[in-house]
Amino acid sequence: MKVALAQINTTVGDLAGNEAKILAAYHRAVAAGVNLVIFPELTTTGYPPRDLLFKKNFVAQNLELLERLAQITGPTAMLLGYVGENKVRPGKPVTNCAALLQNGRIVATRVKTLLPTYDVFDEDRYFEPAECNSPVPFGETNLGVTICEDIWNDEDFWPDRRYRRNPPIELALAGAKILFNVSASPWHLGKNKIRFDMLSKLAKKAQIPLVFCNAVGGNDEVIFDGGSMVFNASGELIAQGEIFKEDFLIADTESNVAIPFTLPCEEEKLYRALVLGLRDYFHKCGFKSAVLGLSGGIDSAVTAVLAAEALGQENVHGVSLPSEFSSQHSLDDARVLAENLGIKYDVVPIQTAFAGMKQQLKPIFGDRAEDTAEENLQARIRGNLLMALSNKFGSLLLTTGNKSELAVGYCTLYGDMCGGLAVISDVPKTMVYNLARWINREREIIPASTITKPPSAELRPDQCDQDSLPPYEILDAILHEYVVNLKSSGEIIRMGFDEATVKRIIRLIDLNEYKRRQAAPGLKVTSKAFGMGRRFPVAQRYREA
Repeated sequence: MKVALAQINTTVGDLAGNEAKILAAYHRAVAAGVNLVIFPELTTTGYPPRDLLFKKNFVAQNLELLERLAQITGPTAMLLGYVGENKVRPGKPVTNCAALLQNGRIVATRVKTLLPTYDVFDEDRYFEPAECNSPVPFGETNLGVTICEDIWNDEDFWPDRRYRRNPPIELALAGAKILFNVSASPWHLGKNKIRFDMLSKLAKKAQIPLVFCNAVGGNDEVIFDGGSMVFNASGELIAQGEIFKEDFLIADTESNVAIPFTLPCEEEKLYRALVLGLRDYFHKCGFKSAVLGLSGGIDSAVTAVLAAEALGQENVHGVSLPSEFSSQHSLDDARVLAENLGIKYDVVPIQTAFAGMKQQLKPIFGDRAEDTAEENLQARIRGNLLMALSNKFGSLLLTTGNKSELAVGYCTLYGDMCGGLAVISDVPKTMVYNLARWINREREIIPASTITKPPSAELRPDQCDQDSLPPYEILDAILHEYVVNLKSSGEIIRMGFDEATVKRIIRLIDLNEYKRRQAAPGLKVTSKAFGMGRRFPVAQRYREA
């Protein structure tokens, strides 16, 4: 069968915009003479629609769109995702569906069987699952139609499965000759290879071709990478889509011409993911320009590079806000970075405001020695000034903190945490350094001294991050084991880490949940990010040995 894969970037709730993209891809498929064109999961509404699914008009308008799409189809079929109605009670009111459209009508519909309810997924909150699935007749063959998670549960690939069912194998045994998967599979580092291995083995096991069409684009915190693929009945890759951009693939499912599975390096994937997530967050929310503080440090430097790439240099405004503790080399680094990027750059000193606020507070503070209160006061002055620029010029403020600092609370609530998007909040500090070096691989964009100098918040004389934290290589390793792998302090200590350091870091991670709960949305790039995919209570006293 000659198939097309329309790897499009939909916007949640933009039914008209999504319709236009679907129609453009369909007409392209007709011109290419394919038998069928497949689209991603929930193509009509965008994914994930979340509580929009509780709005009856939203669901109804999505169904009206499906009818309109059916009416324009001819012999070239269209397979796409939409929100269906479930009229059976008891049960949830909607279903996650795929529809086969052809010759002016809805030929068949299928409901998603496996509903992910973990990490960033919350589908059991909304959807009623399918109780059964069967192949869809199509000409002289039968199609096995699955939706995203339906293919992520093969017992020969996953040693610890979440579900009892294996929909694609069930369909193959029932007579399906080609497997189709409409998908919205979010990206994180390492996901591409896992996905490729899983799909290749599944096609080989089922002994039928497999067509996987994935969503692409950023929706809130979640980034979809695309990377759609087609495998023949031997499990060989015969078509591969671009990652982090829209694409339109054409493949013959009977092809025996295998191609290599290719991917860029980890740093390039991370860079492209963050750029896509940032760009789509701005464009889909209606913002055109960004403002951010430039401290001369590596986090703000990397964030500025990403913003300039995503939005264009003319739409990025960098601001240095020095105090009496700011070093000249940090100011120089910030200025050189702005010049290298070609972005607007201003310097707004905060010494006068800082002195004025300390004077105002002196009658209350009395003779108490200066401490973190005065340090955080500087960060909050900066936050106020940056938010004023955001308000005045309509630019979205980017917050520049990394995952390591957010984990242990090495950030100031209502200070450097101010902003509408936390671009690198899921990027550990060690990874930030790797990304900075990759950015500079051909020429010096980020000043070399920004990368080589010891990191510092510069809120007191001679301050250095390592005065308060262990080396980032150790911090990030503990963070990974505790947050991502969910290991206890005892397990981490037995791995060879210092007991006092482990217990201190874990205590800081647990105590600072209240800060993270108030943080800006952050782009998810690792398998376990803070935010919607990690839901720990703020008021709790459990401590694990």
